Order: sequence, then structure tokens, then C-alpha cells
Amino acid sequence: MARKIVVTSGKGGVGKTTVAACLSAQLAKKGQRVVLCDADFGLNNVDVVTGVENLITYDIVDVIEGRCRAKQALVRHPDFYNLHILTSIHSAPERYISPQSLKLVLDALSPQFDYIFIDCPAGVDEGFHRAVASADEALVVTTPHVSALRDADKAITLLKSYELNSVSVVINKVRGELLAVGESLTPSEIEELLKTPVIGVLPEEYSIFGGEFSKTHPAFKLLAGNLLLGKSKLYNVTRAYTGLLGSLRRAIKRRL
Repeated sequence: MARKIVVTSGKGGVGKTTVAACLSAQLAKKGQRVVLCDADFGLNNVDVVTGVENLITYDIVDVIEGRCRAKQALVRHPDFYNLHILTSIHSAPERYISPQSLKLVLDALSPQFDYIFIDCPAGVDEGFHRAVASADEALVVTTPHVSALRDADKAITLLKSYELNSVSVVINKVRGELLAVGESLTPSEIEELLKTPVIGVLPEEYSIFGGEFSKTHPAFKLLAGNLLLGKSKLYNVTRAYTGLLGSLRRAIKRRL
């Protein structure tokens, strides 16, 4: 049976969908059979992030309303044989999708896959609860900024009421030059603040959020390994900003 993991944030703009997509791709590269489900029925863009928007035949509404089977609605990614995308509402955007309907679809796919990632809409309203109700685990994506951490804390509080198997934090868009000089919260400080384990740290770099989806950053390799093997090794975002060369890089960054 698949591990069903909801990827949420509480706050929009923290890179949640990109994290879900890149993590799914990395696990697929490791031989895991992965489904990435777009549960954001309002601002759905997993298909665009993964580059499969022109390959869609069926979406989740077609499955729920019986026009196809769950597996027929999956789009196999052309670059990752083991990665399948289950797209959100395209055929009928006005349809209401109940938590029970979404859960039935994902439960039907579960025996055939190792991981099902559920990309949750931002916020903690109805869409949040619909996505979480289908999951067994949760990854909360946040940035080191106070507003994002506050919203992540609210999301974590709600997640605990679901009695999931695990809730973990991924810290995204970390600026290594600020962390190196103590001007940003450290992963351990954020872990203590949120009272939730941190299993991933991702730097704010163009290669992650502006490069090609198929080119996976080393930070995602560590995150995928942590998830797969139960480890907690974090990517060192400060490595490039220590020593003499590092001080020069910090100075250049401050002027940009």
C-alpha cells in the first residue's frame, strides 16, 4: 500500500507545489512508484509545473463521475517512468469534490504504488481539510519568515487533530548567506519553535525554482532519502558562504 502524504503549508507562495513535484520526481528516479495528485481545485497547476498540461485526457472529476477508472486518469511523466500525475478539475471546474470522493480515488490507487503525494491548496479552509482527510502523513512546507512560520504552526495544530502517522517540516527558500551570519532562524530553532521535526532544508536558488523540473537539486536528493529511509540529514545551505570566498559571496549577495 502507498504512503499517502499531503504536502501543505498554511501560507501561499512558499513553494509547496514545486516541493511536492520535485520530491515526487526524485523518489521516482529512485525506483519508487509515485502518484502526484493535484488537490488544489481552485488554483490547480501541478500539470504546468511538471510539464504535462498537454498530455491530459481525463481528470479526477472523470474518475469520480465514472467516465474512466482511476488508473486511466493518470498521466505518466515522459521523463520519469515511475511518476504519474493525477490532475485536478479541468473538465468541470464548477464541480464540488467531497473529501470522501477524493479519498476513494486515492485508496483505489494505493495498492499499485509506493507513494501518493497530495498537493494541498494554501490556507486552512475546506480545501485543506479535504486534502488532509485522504492522507496518512503530512509534510508542512514553510520559509524561515515569521509570517510563514506562524501559518505553518496553525496548519500543524490542525494536522495533529487528524492523528496522522507523522507530521514533518520542510524549510524552503533558505538564504545561506543570511544563515551563515546568524540573520536567519536555523533549522533547529524552527524545529523547536514548531515542535515538529525538520526533514528537509532547501536553498533559495534559481536551479530549484527557475530551472528545469527534470534537473533535481542535491537538496531534494537528501530530502527524498530522508523520507525513504527515515533519516534526517539536512542540506548545508551555508557551505558556499563560509571562509574567504564565502565572505565575498555574501558581500555580493547583499548588493543584489
